[in-house]
Amino acid sequence: MEKFTSIFDFTIIRELRKVHGFTIAELSEKSGVSTAVISKLERNQTRVELETLYRIGKVFGISPSELIKLAEHKTSQVVEEDSYESDGFSFRKVSFGNIKCMVGEAMSGKGVSRPDVHADEYEICWCLKGKVKISLPSEVHVLEKGKSMQFDAVLEHTYEALANCKILIIHVAKSNRF
Repeated sequence: MEKFTSIFDFTIIRELRKVHGFTIAELSEKSGVSTAVISKLERNQTRVELETLYRIGKVFGISPSELIKLAEHKTSQVVEEDSYESDGFSFRKVSFGNIKCMVGEAMSGKGVSRPDVHADEYEICWCLKGKVKISLPSEVHVLEKGKSMQFDAVLEHTYEALANCKILIIHVAKSNRF
């Protein structure tokens, strides 16, 4: 049978199925999608219905849009870094879909009092060198080299270098809620 021409490569379903240790029959039973449809999808021999993606994705704990993204981006993605200054911190930043990574450096005494506006994300800060103070509405944390923390990025927060520091900040978009 000829492959169906599509911009999506749903062989990713086979890869996900194998990672989770499922046979086609087991995925069919868990998702309610017939083995024939799963087999054709894995070989890119048919069009896919959104409800089918929902049912299969649910088995793997991902949304239909995440499954489509996996089928769309089969290879790696390469981006150039951006750099910017904010209140004495120098940042280098890369962004991919649901994640942003920033490396920040500052001299002692410098602080970021108005960080970038955040969407509904989690923020992780990992102190790579020196010491940094992170203030949240009702908490203050001091991180030294090797320490990290996570918090809800929509909370008002500030960073202050207590010693020359280098930090890694990661913003992760919150999962879609069903």
